[in-house]
Amino acid sequence: MTQDLEMKDRLTPSNSVSSPAPSTLQHLREIASLIETGSYTKEVRRIARAVRLTIALRRKLTASIISSFLDHVLTSGSEAHAKLSAHLPKEDDHEMEVDAATSAIQTPAKHLLPELEIYCYLLVLLFLIDKKKYNEAKACSSASIVWLKNTNRRTVDVIASRLYFYYSYSYELTGDLAEIRGNLLALHRIATLRHDELGQETLLNLLLRNYLHYNLYDQAEKLRSKAPRFEAHSNQQFCRYLFYLGKIRTIQLEYTDAKESLLQAARKAPVAARGFRIQCNKWAVIVRLLLGEIPERTVFMQKGMEKALRPYFELTNAVRIGDLELFRNIADKFATTFTADRTHNLIVRLRHNVIRTGLRNISISYSRISLADVAKKLRLNSPNPIADAESIVAKAIRDGAIDATLDHANGWMVSKETGDIYSTNEPQLAFNSRIAFCLNMHNEAVRALRFPPNTHKEESAEKRRERQQQEQELAKHIAEEDDDDF
Repeated sequence: MTQDLEMKDRLTPSNSVSSPAPSTLQHLREIASLIETGSYTKEVRRIARAVRLTIALRRKLTASIISSFLDHVLTSGSEAHAKLSAHLPKEDDHEMEVDAATSAIQTPAKHLLPELEIYCYLLVLLFLIDKKKYNEAKACSSASIVWLKNTNRRTVDVIASRLYFYYSYSYELTGDLAEIRGNLLALHRIATLRHDELGQETLLNLLLRNYLHYNLYDQAEKLRSKAPRFEAHSNQQFCRYLFYLGKIRTIQLEYTDAKESLLQAARKAPVAARGFRIQCNKWAVIVRLLLGEIPERTVFMQKGMEKALRPYFELTNAVRIGDLELFRNIADKFATTFTADRTHNLIVRLRHNVIRTGLRNISISYSRISLADVAKKLRLNSPNPIADAESIVAKAIRDGAIDATLDHANGWMVSKETGDIYSTNEPQLAFNSRIAFCLNMHNEAVRALRFPPNTHKEESAEKRRERQQQEQELAKHIAEEDDDDF
């Protein structure tokens, strides 16, 4: 009897420790149940939550797990099952058979919902892209797009927007992005007719990315200006739109609007989207330099961005000093980086700003200086540097960059005494721009407020607990989300 008690005491803790954690397949089944509930109750937020949970699981997906899940959800022998199974590599057949048999025993056959079928396409597509099987991913994404064109359900829109993104991404990875431009335009037209606003903003961004990839800035601007406008539904898509808009405005020489769009995109982007924020900051730095501003050092010292922004830090330092020779050396040194970032043409435009900055420093330092010395200090390498220096000084005076006069007879630049800036309207304009920025941010925050449906109705304690639990889970998954979109 004593021995039996001792054995029970020994077994009890071991059983509690070895309680198995839910498997990836079990998580996928729970996601399928969530999608099914969202489909029946017409609650899009449940399907959106299912997509977020899937993104968190994507690193754990294997061919055997996905195959077992397809057997669990899709009817064996159906067209969708055959198509999707053909894209999966055959791995660990024995394990697949066991999982499939287990799922077949545990769950009875159900009526297949369109949301579940298209979700299976998304799952297989994520797996193929992660495994770098890009040709199979192209075939899978194309099949899913054909299926989506014939389905008009609002509960499918969230999954469809992700499929649109990966459809374009798979073709971009293989260098065939131009092939799908017509198809993307057709999908955008279909989404507009169906009032699918999430699909519209996703497809608009994909089309802008497609045009900008091939430097078709005029076509991108024409599409953007004529596309229907509405309130943003996805923060990620809105950030992308602002980034593309900033790039278009920069090429069109509208630097003030470009700066506002790029800084807003970098500010709104999630912290985890480091690569996207780096791109936004690179373009924002160039735009601010073109505007004659010098970005703060803290912009280049952001956590995780120091190395990526190093070339732009050195470039900013050269512009700040106004040293044309140093600017040329840095442009040559990091030419490969600037070409890869597609900012090389913008940096060529900066040469005039470097000269103007150097000229401003000279006008502050000297009350009178000869044009020959100006050309020497600016390091103008030209056949007639004095004539070039004279034209540069004249243009700077006309533009208001410096407060000076030209003595053509003696070949001098005579600087005027600097006045009190507080006696001008400059401080008023600076305060006005800051106040407008704060008011604009407040208005955007108010517009972004979201309230749960039926807030005017009283809810029971049980429903309140369920709602609070769902909100906590949603907040947790959003915080842990691995911003795959960026």
